[in-house]
Amino acid sequence: MQWNSIDALLVLLLSLFGIIQLFYYIFFFARLAFHKRVKPIDANPQIPVSIIICAKNEEANLKKNLSKWFNQQYHKNGFPFYEIIVVNDNSEDDTFYFLQEQKKIYPNLHVVHLTQSAKLIPGKKFALSMGIKASKFEHLLLTDADCTPASSSWLACMAHEFESQKEIVLGYGPYIKYKGWLNKKIRFETLHSAMQYLSFALAKNPYMGVGRNLAYHKNLFISNKGFSSHHHIVSGDDDLFINQVATKRNTSIVIDPNSFMYSEPKQSNEYWRFQKKRHLSTGKYYKTKHKVLLGLYAFSHFSFWVLLIPCLIFHAWWIVTLSIFSLRWFIQWIVFERCCTKLKEEDLINYIWLFDIWLVAYYLQNVSTIFFKKQTTWK
Repeated sequence: MQWNSIDALLVLLLSLFGIIQLFYYIFFFARLAFHKRVKPIDANPQIPVSIIICAKNEEANLKKNLSKWFNQQYHKNGFPFYEIIVVNDNSEDDTFYFLQEQKKIYPNLHVVHLTQSAKLIPGKKFALSMGIKASKFEHLLLTDADCTPASSSWLACMAHEFESQKEIVLGYGPYIKYKGWLNKKIRFETLHSAMQYLSFALAKNPYMGVGRNLAYHKNLFISNKGFSSHHHIVSGDDDLFINQVATKRNTSIVIDPNSFMYSEPKQSNEYWRFQKKRHLSTGKYYKTKHKVLLGLYAFSHFSFWVLLIPCLIFHAWWIVTLSIFSLRWFIQWIVFERCCTKLKEEDLINYIWLFDIWLVAYYLQNVSTIFFKKQTTWK
């Protein structure tokens, strides 16, 4: 094979991966970028909700956030139209005593104290299952002890989607903004993941949700036997369950800024990488169609950047290569800019080009996580 034919082959492959990337941006991500809410939130709620939080040694976070969860504007006839269930999962701090005191203040606070761990069920799936079992209402809203609602309308925004006969509601769980590259990196990865699972849901192909901000029917959990199909896996109480039960008809999303649930980001790169590897390890259990769609997106992104430099070096094809890159970049910028704006991550817009390159290293760094997983605790 002569060098000119090799040049043509490389440019042809670059074009192919560029087209695949454009397909994802136009067919999937643009749905989120241009998504518009059309249903106003009813000030008079019709659906009672059980909020469930699992807590393991979370006394400090419960002291910080409990009052904010109880500050939700979700009342009927002057009374709270919701309950909050906190599952105290074998905590060794003073969570037990704190919650006992709080029950005197909040009559709609219910506490489930666990004093033994479930054998062969790692992670928080057993604790969450006990919380769901104890709930009084059919509609469940899940979050974590370290999460802070963006507003007093969080519950109303999420519960409103149930009125359209949906069984699953996917929300957004961003991280609090701080200075520094690590914080931007964590928030971009969270944004990028949200672009995927929210856009796929809008395209009638939902595949995951995040436990920081997720709602579904209690009967959906019971009829699918809860986490029984993957109870041996540490993670997956959110994404694997949704991957199992979500359909094109029963799932909705909420991206109203009032519905966001903020979390404190990790303060070290080591801890964040550990957290991401734990979450990413569940991907190998997704349905085949979702593994193919997500894998093709990541592979085309990685391959596009790997081929770009050698294609630019070959002078005979540099105009074609630059044209392909420019088209991809133009579409990508529009979609990312609008997604950043909708999800209130505007400060990340100017770093899109840098993070787009960083994702190449991110894919390489985490590819082995799909095949190896030994972590057995959730805290």
